[in-house]
Amino acid sequence: MTSPSTAVLVFEGFADWEPAYALTGLRQWGRRSVTTYGYDLSPVRSMGGLSVIPDRVLEDLDAVEMLLLPGGNLWVEGYPADRLEPVLHTLVAESIPIAGICGATIALARAGLFRDRRHTSNGRDFLRHHAPGYETPDAYVDQLAVADRGIISASGLGAVEFAAQIFTTLRAFNDETIAQFRTMYRATA
Repeated sequence: MTSPSTAVLVFEGFADWEPAYALTGLRQWGRRSVTTYGYDLSPVRSMGGLSVIPDRVLEDLDAVEMLLLPGGNLWVEGYPADRLEPVLHTLVAESIPIAGICGATIALARAGLFRDRRHTSNGRDFLRHHAPGYETPDAYVDQLAVADRGIISASGLGAVEFAAQIFTTLRAFNDETIAQFRTMYRATA
């Protein structure tokens, strides 16, 4: 039996740098597997110009330890919520963590996953504007990344903190190693 992999959704124009610290840490240092999922198996090009062919389609999500949703214009321009939201709700029901950064927090808010959970994004007004029905602005936290009961959310400026929350949630590394990671990759004034 194979161990679960970390799933990352890739789509045309995904923000390739946002999950990069997390994926590199999990694969290279943590020796964990990463599987790419797409809305179909067609190659996609990231914002940075990387061509990626998804390993599997989203509906075939299976044996994963977490789902990562990178940012991208797709979240603002329109994404297939009817395909994504059932997957998100199934993962929550199975206590499998979900991590969304930048624009992907729109999908988490629209799916109701921020209800009664501390969360963050690119700003409270960003969610109010792009996620009709956003229910709990009072639970919004002005931090670069937040984890609460299996949902990790992050600002587009918080890729390092996003990765650290993922490492903590998956228990990929001990606290000392995660602290060293934060120090190494986050410049301080």
